Amino acid sequence: MAKPRKIFVLDTNVILHDYKCIYHFEDNDIVLPIVVLEELDKLKKGSDLINFHAREFTRELDQISGDNLFSDGVELGEGKGRLFIETGKAYSKNLEASFPEHTPDHRILAITEFLKDKYTDRPVILVSKDINLRMKAKSLGIVAQDYRSDKVQDTSIFSKDSHVVDLEDDALIQKLYNTPGGVPVQEFGFKFSLHPHHYFILRNGNSTVLAHYDPYHQVIQRVDKQRCYGIEPRNAEQTFAFDALLRPEIALVAMSGKAGTGKTLLTLAAALQQEQQFNQIYLARPIVALSNRDLGYLPGDINQKISPYMQPLFDNLGVIKYRFKPQSKEFLHIEELLKTEKLLIAPLAYIRGRSLSNVFFIVDEAQNLTPHEIKTIITRAGEGTKMVFTGDIQQIDSPYLDSLSNGLSYMADKMRGQNLFAHIHLVKGERSYLADLASNLL
Repeated sequence: MAKPRKIFVLDTNVILHDYKCIYHFEDNDIVLPIVVLEELDKLKKGSDLINFHAREFTRELDQISGDNLFSDGVELGEGKGRLFIETGKAYSKNLEASFPEHTPDHRILAITEFLKDKYTDRPVILVSKDINLRMKAKSLGIVAQDYRSDKVQDTSIFSKDSHVVDLEDDALIQKLYNTPGGVPVQEFGFKFSLHPHHYFILRNGNSTVLAHYDPYHQVIQRVDKQRCYGIEPRNAEQTFAFDALLRPEIALVAMSGKAGTGKTLLTLAAALQQEQQFNQIYLARPIVALSNRDLGYLPGDINQKISPYMQPLFDNLGVIKYRFKPQSKEFLHIEELLKTEKLLIAPLAYIRGRSLSNVFFIVDEAQNLTPHEIKTIITRAGEGTKMVFTGDIQQIDSPYLDSLSNGLSYMADKMRGQNLFAHIHLVKGERSYLADLASNLL
């Protein structure tokens, strides 16, 4: 006997997370509470990514809607369920007693409870990115869950991604030092599977070598320390990072690690080292307001409002600048790059509508982006563009993302195995002993 098809009731934040979400529930039916449309209508104006998602979903709904959307629903396609819009429902006594305020969340609960009582033969599930709303639903006996279609199943890639491999034959290590082009991977007899641009440490007794797997030639190559615009790597992972950032065949890099490991600093230094190869260096980050204070709370014009969010990027640039004397050619060159906007530091929302050709594009704090936002950014890459996403999946400011559902985790998981992608996980904090201790203990 076939299992009854489920009914999923969607919260507004699910649509803002992924405006294509209605196509990701297999053959089950989807219900949109009318209050969701009201909330989307309030968000359709603006230049932030959530405003874009609100507009895109509204256009999508307009294309598929018909006369039966409020009665029999509309088909979402072959192998998919139907989409319905449910108008507001009266509060039950139980709901009224627990949550008397008629907020949008409580109106969604009222509709979900109505559907649960109406379709007793079918599972009715509320889908929300809001943990508190899910808890409220469960208190009323309503099944509630997070939006799972883009969640990463395994975050082990954010553990120490560089393997330490013990070799029985010291000759292989010496061969790597003597063979600039690399040694065929078959000679090593690794017992673990390699992925493209895999970085690891080879060791035999007191002999060690930093190594990289080249998927194009299927060889293991030695990785040497490189200095970029006054910045020198302090550990193996930072050495791997510079190698990946400087390799022209790697078009997409994910750089993860806790605070103080040097993610942004290394990336910016590598970009400056290669600036003549690109038309522009673009350094951006998403604006995620803290303590429930949005940009409107801050005084001043738009440049003054966004300045506090961009300051960490200028701080990293300052670290590089002040390694040189103020009258040195390196210091003056950075000043000139900023003046001519060949080096541009700006909010991520400012790239809307741009085509990024021959650009070294750096996205800082990428853990605060949704998977769909990551996709939107990468698909803007034109010929000759290199993209680097940096972030710490343990420091997420968005209330609707976690270590499994954020865009940085999603990208690293989906892109792993592609020849043009590399992921470096930085482990050791190098900002200061105090910063490293606080990151580990607090």
